[in-house]
Amino acid sequence: MKRLLITSVLLCFLALLCSCGGGRTSLLPPPTDPPTDTPTGTPSDLKVPGDWELATRSTVGRPALAIGGSIIQTGNILSSAVHVEGSTCFEQKTVILLTGTLTDGNISMGSVSLNGQVITVAGSFTKKDGFPYQLTGTYTIDGGCAGGDEGSLTGYSVDGINGVWYGNLTTEEGANIHWGTDRLGQVEASSEGSFGLTGAFNFDGTCFKSGALTPGTFPTPSFILGTSVDLNIPIDNGIVAFVGTADLDGLIRGTYTVTGGACESTGKGYLSPWEY
Repeated sequence: MKRLLITSVLLCFLALLCSCGGGRTSLLPPPTDPPTDTPTGTPSDLKVPGDWELATRSTVGRPALAIGGSIIQTGNILSSAVHVEGSTCFEQKTVILLTGTLTDGNISMGSVSLNGQVITVAGSFTKKDGFPYQLTGTYTIDGGCAGGDEGSLTGYSVDGINGVWYGNLTTEEGANIHWGTDRLGQVEASSEGSFGLTGAFNFDGTCFKSGALTPGTFPTPSFILGTSVDLNIPIDNGIVAFVGTADLDGLIRGTYTVTGGACESTGKGYLSPWEY
């Protein structure tokens, strides 16, 4: 019953997140309007987690941007490595580095110059029981192609991927292959802002049985970046590749392909932290 209650709370929050448009289509957009409830604990108690999903809303008519990557806290110092999608001025493959400070829950960060473009971010973190950390603030971009853009920035933290994960792969013909691992793990953030994933997967299909992830760094799998999950599992007769999105209800949903052997197939799939 407790698990169902927690899941219901997260699903309600997920509905709020999906009410905002724009940004990277493979990732969930952050909430447009943050909750007004008093956060649990004081701002000085906040310990910023690593993986973040962010989105912008321009006040000068520029496209909305989806941003995924790391925000790492060391004392009151923040460092961030992110990737942007939806921009004609920033390539998604290019890492954007920002540094700054955290003071009583308030942040101030700035980027290094990238093709003459400098990003400045100001805002605040909050945390409520049963919900991710949230960031609400503003951004400005000075110089270069994106110069003059400014607006609001919202985002939320993405829980680390650790422990038992199982689910199904469903072929285009409708057949199900049960798959999963007892020890899916997430390593520390890379310089690219992604988090490598580890784990040995088992499959109950008749064509292939098992394979192990090799931790990667964006864009090379296996990793999580924001809510985007990219897995590459070598098996004895090919490779299972899975690309999905980590939902706030605890599921990772996406599509898969099997290539390089006699068992080639494509379809959709999911991994769940509570299915065995």
